[in-house]
Amino acid sequence: MLSRRHFIKKMVAFIALLSGGGAFLAHALKNDTEVGALEGEKPTKPNEQPSTSVPTADNANELLFSFFLLSDLHISDGISMMTDKLHFALKDVSDFESPVDMIVLGGDLTDIGRDTDYKLLRSILNKYKLPPIYANMGNHDYYDIWLDKKGEFAKETLPNGKTDSMARERFMKFFGYKEKAYVDLWVGDVHLILLSQEAYVGDKPEYGEGAWYSDEQLAWFEKTMKQHEDGKTALVFIHQPLPAPGTDGGSHALVRAKEFRAILKPYRNVFVLSGHTHRSFVGEDHYNTQNSFHWFNNASVGKTRNTQDNNSAQGMYVQVYSKEVVVRGREFSDRSWIDKASWTVPLV
Repeated sequence: MLSRRHFIKKMVAFIALLSGGGAFLAHALKNDTEVGALEGEKPTKPNEQPSTSVPTADNANELLFSFFLLSDLHISDGISMMTDKLHFALKDVSDFESPVDMIVLGGDLTDIGRDTDYKLLRSILNKYKLPPIYANMGNHDYYDIWLDKKGEFAKETLPNGKTDSMARERFMKFFGYKEKAYVDLWVGDVHLILLSQEAYVGDKPEYGEGAWYSDEQLAWFEKTMKQHEDGKTALVFIHQPLPAPGTDGGSHALVRAKEFRAILKPYRNVFVLSGHTHRSFVGEDHYNTQNSFHWFNNASVGKTRNTQDNNSAQGMYVQVYSKEVVVRGREFSDRSWIDKASWTVPLV
């Protein structure tokens, strides 16, 4: 008889096959058999035990789902620094001490958004046996419009014969998203909702580096959240952070923040996970409690700031239990947990 954990892992693999979000993995397998991610299985060490929370009195705090959020990879063809750091992360994740059911790439996967950047990213992922991978877009994934035909930055000729829609299509093709750059999926009773900015300075120059969501995406988001009237855990992924409560954002923030917050306000057990800031987990607080939801801001794999170690590559490990959610900051360069970057949030 299948254990609950093994059943969930098989279901994740099945979802990856059926949904648009997993099509990238199928395509990658077709071209390179080293990926192996569709099976959702990682090598198991002898006598390895699943990670568990502190036992409750009735021993019912079951681990439902676990994943890594890797934000701001900034993979760039011709620059090895970010590539090296992603290797740090994937070596750790692919041979991790605890279960990893999924990887979410939280925007700015590439530094420029070129075909060659995505090709390099694919070649890196193909070197590891990884669980299913999903992603959303960041502002840097639109940056190809800044480059002219020679591949040089050319602000004066922006958009250099390119469009924001070309960048979206490039991202969607890579991950197999069929219709939109935003998706959702359920893993058991855990719901993952990945929102993506739909325009950059080519279409919305007034917002600069801000994340603009269309009426259509926000309506979809509102409808999608209606499934959470029963309080099941919702994990909402955005790239740019939120501005101050009661305000809308601009450059480097989520633009339609008032509507975003209003959509989430009726629901409990909602966790919003963002990136973009590149702030180090060391010495900085990444858990914001000023909203109706729990908001965690991730660090960066490719360009972690405010650290004395140039090799620093940081990410977030999340475990969803039946009674709580545990979030921990990880330093991939030396495969260590980051002191004080550890939070346990009870579900209500």
